[in-house]
Amino acid sequence: MNYLLLILTLFMMTNLSQDQDPKETEIAVFGAGCFWCVEAIYQRVNGVIAVESGYAGGHIENPTYNQVVSGNTGHAEVARLEFDPAQISYEELLEVFWHTHNPTTLNRQGADVGTQYRSAIFYLTEEQKEVAEKSLKKTDASDLWEDPIVTEITPLSNYSTAEDYHQNYFNNNPNAGYCSVVIAPKLAKFKRDFPHLLQESL
Repeated sequence: MNYLLLILTLFMMTNLSQDQDPKETEIAVFGAGCFWCVEAIYQRVNGVIAVESGYAGGHIENPTYNQVVSGNTGHAEVARLEFDPAQISYEELLEVFWHTHNPTTLNRQGADVGTQYRSAIFYLTEEQKEVAEKSLKKTDASDLWEDPIVTEITPLSNYSTAEDYHQNYFNNNPNAGYCSVVIAPKLAKFKRDFPHLLQESL
């Protein structure tokens, strides 16, 4: 009798564990100037599992970096994030987005000028679109930025992965001039403004 009870208990526990699979990860895609900056910041956000530099929008498939930086393809440099919604929400990712680049400068971030450096949110679902639009209005009405936000919110299209040498760029080249002068100060600001979102290992 006890043996049958043990088998039944094990069977029920197995079915229960199968019914309680963790929620799948989600994807977010943001353009906020040079993708090296965006990648480096979100790699340090708790709940973000992976970050990939890439290109989105545009009117040709699988463009090269040289084609994109010409400004003729219509692509934006973006970071594609895989994140765990149980650890961080899409809205929190957007909060980091608004604070770590200037969303009020059209087709420009600092010395990086061109449509490829535009501020952009590429949504994958209608829910992401709604959250992004509400987040933009909330941020625009706050005193975070003096000028109006010009960030575009559009469905994700024509995404492709950037070349290998663009991936994990800051971590691989921390002493490069652009990394030291542009990315490092942005990371310092992120760590100062969002200590509660910083990965514990960093």
